[in-house]
Amino acid sequence: MDDTEVAVVAVESVGEDAIAIDFETPDGFEAQPGQFVKVALDGVEEARFYTISSPDVAGTFEITVGIDPEGEVGPELAALTAGDTVTVSGPYGDAYYEGEDRVLILAGGPGVGPAIGIAERALDEGGAAAIVYRDAAPIHDERLTELNERGVSVAVLAPSSPLASSVDEELTEDTQVFVYGFADFLDDATAAISAAGGDAEAAKVENFG
Repeated sequence: MDDTEVAVVAVESVGEDAIAIDFETPDGFEAQPGQFVKVALDGVEEARFYTISSPDVAGTFEITVGIDPEGEVGPELAALTAGDTVTVSGPYGDAYYEGEDRVLILAGGPGVGPAIGIAERALDEGGAAAIVYRDAAPIHDERLTELNERGVSVAVLAPSSPLASSVDEELTEDTQVFVYGFADFLDDATAAISAAGGDAEAAKVENFG
């Protein structure tokens, strides 16, 4: 989808310096959890890419945004209200859910957005999911709790905590692994996959920078 104006449906706080924004889904927009979109605001020179954090895009779709109070884009997104508009293009990326029966999502920081979207979608389609999430200030606690109540194994780790034992507990031969986060987290995650006997090269990985 080329640049398209979309309306904001809701903006909700999901933790410290983090929001989830729901947008109306424009005609013809098709995307899977784990793909990302480019979001541009009138009057703001820079655009940003955000990964979809809703399980689908039927009617509306959601992104999760970490807010840097000194940033150029985040505070402007946080100030949006229902009925405001932004310009969106996409989706982009190939590290997304494609109907796998069992998924393990390793998420660092804002990677929890696609993690919850993929886990919810997998459960909705009769599959199984596990999440290993490492963050200094975890967000999306409500949805993570709901996923845990639905049978998802959710491990929330402190920044210095190793990933290996949590990955080893959840990784099986038929598990599709997803990894979302910044470069240092990706290094830790792929090392943990290999240590658990998995194929790190078969993981679907999205580097946030």
